[in-house]
Amino acid sequence: MNFSSPAQCVGYAAFLLGVSAFSQKQDRRLKVLNALECLAYAVHFTLLGNLPASSSALVSSVRSFLALRTRAPWLAAVIVAVNVALGFVFAHRAAGWLPILASSLATVAVFLMSGVPMRLVLLVSTLLWLANNILSGSIGGTLLEAVIAVVSVTTIWRLLRSPSAMSCATGPDTV
Repeated sequence: MNFSSPAQCVGYAAFLLGVSAFSQKQDRRLKVLNALECLAYAVHFTLLGNLPASSSALVSSVRSFLALRTRAPWLAAVIVAVNVALGFVFAHRAAGWLPILASSLATVAVFLMSGVPMRLVLLVSTLLWLANNILSGSIGGTLLEAVIAVVSVTTIWRLLRSPSAMSCATGPDTV
């Protein structure tokens, strides 16, 4: 594997955006940076030839941008349906469903949850992406999801220990 290939370079950009996103204590910043990370991820997986992961990442990017404006449950359902439909088009083996499930869980999290519960579901999503990346041989993606998992656990821990842990889930920045 060429560590300086275009695919890996885009993966490094996704890496930086992802680590920045999941270190945020404010939900809004997390969602913006996550949307940008997913966009880079879509390009990364397209270049690697992993179309289920690419389509799922693209849906995830759109989802994260939309979640900045609304938390409508009907929109979350539409996004999950689009993601599953793309899974039927692109996922021709069981491993192809890992990013589809990951993105669907993350959709529920960013639309219907906030604070620590949102981050816990996003952590499960991250672990599914990690499995996908290991199976697809994505070095940058594997490192990205491993670091995001560690950063997410650390951020969850910080949120739980902060005096405002209860207000984080209901504060003004949870949209």
